Amino acid sequence: MTTAHNDFSKGLNSHAFFKVHDHILGEDLVQDTFMKTWRYFVRGGKIDVMKAFLYHILNNLIIDEYRKHKTTSLDVLIEKGFEPASNDSDHIFNMLDGKSALLLIQRLPDTYRKVMRMRFVQDLSLQEMSLITGQTKNTIAVQVHRGLAKLRVLYNPV
Repeated sequence: MTTAHNDFSKGLNSHAFFKVHDHILGEDLVQDTFMKTWRYFVRGGKIDVMKAFLYHILNNLIIDEYRKHKTTSLDVLIEKGFEPASNDSDHIFNMLDGKSALLLIQRLPDTYRKVMRMRFVQDLSLQEMSLITGQTKNTIAVQVHRGLAKLRVLYNPV
């Protein structure tokens, strides 16, 4: 389990932050993910692909968090000490580029959309994607390559 934490915690944290837009909440969700995985493992559960299992647990925790999400006003946040940053233009541009790329992935055909999400959002390897989809690694690699080509055309239309 320690190996899994060392190998996957960074990717899980970035995935959680991408979904909930809060570093502290994302880290808490990742820790809960490892705790739930550990409890499952101790009860005798069998885990075939650790990375896919961890992302599955994390996504379920994120969904639970969305369901109990409460909105807070800017006044309340400022009273608690939040001060909006004034010069995060690089971060904002990177975030907008990432969001536009994700929106463009939605416009891809279903075959490519599925593998592009697994590869670049969930950060799965070709082997893991092959296990999940039941296709060969070569087929997955070709789909990722073609999906990237289609995504480049959508991102930079000539």
